[in-house]
Amino acid sequence: MKNIKPVFIYGFGLILAVVVFWIVSSRNTSTSTSIPNDITNKQMPNDSLHKSLGMPGNQPDKENVMASVMKKMEMLKEEVEKSPNDTLKIKRYAKFLEAAHQMKEALNYFDKILKVDPKRIDILYSEARINYISRNFTKAEELLKRIISIDKNSLEAYYNLGAVAFSSGNKEKAKEIWTKLAKGHPRTKMGELAKKTLSQI
Repeated sequence: MKNIKPVFIYGFGLILAVVVFWIVSSRNTSTSTSIPNDITNKQMPNDSLHKSLGMPGNQPDKENVMASVMKKMEMLKEEVEKSPNDTLKIKRYAKFLEAAHQMKEALNYFDKILKVDPKRIDILYSEARINYISRNFTKAEELLKRIISIDKNSLEAYYNLGAVAFSSGNKEKAKEIWTKLAKGHPRTKMGELAKKTLSQI
């Protein structure tokens, strides 16, 4: 197999080496709950959380960045506890947990949203991504098929079915899915990406 660049951009700017082909859904946009992952940046966000890190004698390091992350996480958790039926707050907290690699806990909170609305494609997509990253390919495939049953035009879900097949060792199935996508939707981003992926494997 030729060298393939990762195409999955994590919701918080992290590229995971284990993820080779997965592509983010256009519906699954990032929230403002990102964890600072590059403490060497000269330009930090100009918000209350980061202003204190720029004070003399309080330069960003592992300890104060982690403290900031924990403070943010606790704040988001408190918001959910105060408004346990607010799915927006639950989603923010779940995505923050996901970014902090607390995948099991993130899934628990995404599940709470699906209990309210089982057809939330953005949440199903988040769960599919976590299961893919965790190498639970059977569950990831099941979730992607649920998305397609709700929205048959979700080309991202079709593309990622190919990613699941490829990563689970079924390269022929992956090629079949991507070929169908490339031929059936040649002028779309996903069709073009499928064609490009096929040329690299």
